[in-house]
Amino acid sequence: MTNIVNHWIGGKTAEGASGTYGPVTNPATGEVTTKVAFASVDEVDAAVAAAKEAYLAWGQSSLAQRTSILFKFRALLDAHRDEIAALITAEHGKVHSDALGEVARGLEIVDLACGITVQLKGELSTQVATRVDVSSIRQPLGVVAGITPFNFPAMVPMWMFPIAIACGNTFVLKPSEKDPSAANRIAELLAEAGLPDGVFNVVHGDKVAVDRLLEHPDVQAVSFVGSTPIARYIHTTASAHGKRVQALGGAKNHMLVLPDADLDAAADAAVSAAYGSAGERCMAISAVVAVGAVGDELVEKIRERAEKIKIGPGDDPTSEMGPLITKAHRDKVASYVEGAAAEGCEVVLDGTGHTVDGHEDGHWIGISLLDRVPTTAKAYRDEIFGPVLCVLRAETYEEGLALINASPFGNGTAIFTRDGGAARRFQLEVEAGMVGVNVPIPVPVGYHSFGGWKDSLFGDHHIYGNDGTHFYTRGKVVTTRWPDPADAPAGVDLGFPRNH
Repeated sequence: MTNIVNHWIGGKTAEGASGTYGPVTNPATGEVTTKVAFASVDEVDAAVAAAKEAYLAWGQSSLAQRTSILFKFRALLDAHRDEIAALITAEHGKVHSDALGEVARGLEIVDLACGITVQLKGELSTQVATRVDVSSIRQPLGVVAGITPFNFPAMVPMWMFPIAIACGNTFVLKPSEKDPSAANRIAELLAEAGLPDGVFNVVHGDKVAVDRLLEHPDVQAVSFVGSTPIARYIHTTASAHGKRVQALGGAKNHMLVLPDADLDAAADAAVSAAYGSAGERCMAISAVVAVGAVGDELVEKIRERAEKIKIGPGDDPTSEMGPLITKAHRDKVASYVEGAAAEGCEVVLDGTGHTVDGHEDGHWIGISLLDRVPTTAKAYRDEIFGPVLCVLRAETYEEGLALINASPFGNGTAIFTRDGGAARRFQLEVEAGMVGVNVPIPVPVGYHSFGGWKDSLFGDHHIYGNDGTHFYTRGKVVTTRWPDPADAPAGVDLGFPRNH
């Protein structure tokens, strides 16, 4: 019998009532293992209503109460990290070590939320005028929503809800329908940690659920991570309904390799950043720009390493890369490689025919490496979201920088060089929100915010870090004047000395 993933509303499982379900597939076998309930408008409304009711008490709760619960949740999450990683592997397909890494990066933001008291401190100016003080405080918004992608079913929600609920908001999560189980297990752990009913809710579904969250009058803010077209739609639609929005979009992350770089280190970095998690990362390096005469040697070093990657089921400890999430996505990724030569690319490695013995129905694709890729090729222009690495050539640093800055995306980028002056120029001149210097995937630690530029971000706030705290709160300024007790009306003695 196929398992059913239902909603989590008001602190308990809520069976799907719409009659609509979506399939959840094991990418390594192609088998449908689970079906997930798709929420109707009424079910989304029920989740928002539960969050709104819970906010009446949670929004007024003490910081000590909130952080105490988050500390307990952190301990439970740490104890169950293998279990959650196994759920991710079963539904997403990434290898277990990758899934464990995802949980660990989510834990960083839980750590940050446990210490939220520091970020929520206000400011005070005394005696701005005679007996007048001015203070600034931050208060929660109310009900907030998160809409998250399939590639990090545990980490990306944890980039959002720990900060949101630590700040006093209540949360409605709409995770990807392709790998929904991790979200429900996290909800159960939050309840076990003592989170009051309704503070955290999960509704599964498709565009019906998303659109209702975007337009619901009781949802004050929406966080999103996904592709650029959907990020733009989320931002436009939610903003039109008066909501605060942070919508993180797609990427085409470039790695600039200068002639003085350690080419072995650069090749190692390119392979791990391009092919890790089967390339299904918004921070994957998908374009390497080789400067000067190093291109041929660098491509050969990348090829040598890429050919050794072991592809197999994510629950096999010897596997280094798993399958793609769905067959449709696998076929789309393959199409970029199959059409590359006709667009002027040199196909160094073609992984489109790869299969895994005993798992022939899985969503497999091998490693692909394209060299001398023109900027007009679809493989360069589009975010492929798979294990395809494009190598472009540039004669100079300036030419390489201009190529990167011409991209409509500006999520992350990296430079590999031994020259500190060149690295310093690059970090100031490149048009991207996150920059790595000899670091291929420059995802910031939890106390620095994550976010891109240009078509990689819609909205003013990056995610987590200080930006996350500001996004989930709003500022208030209070100006206060108290009469001096010495100025009390005649006949009333408050016992204050009248000696001035």
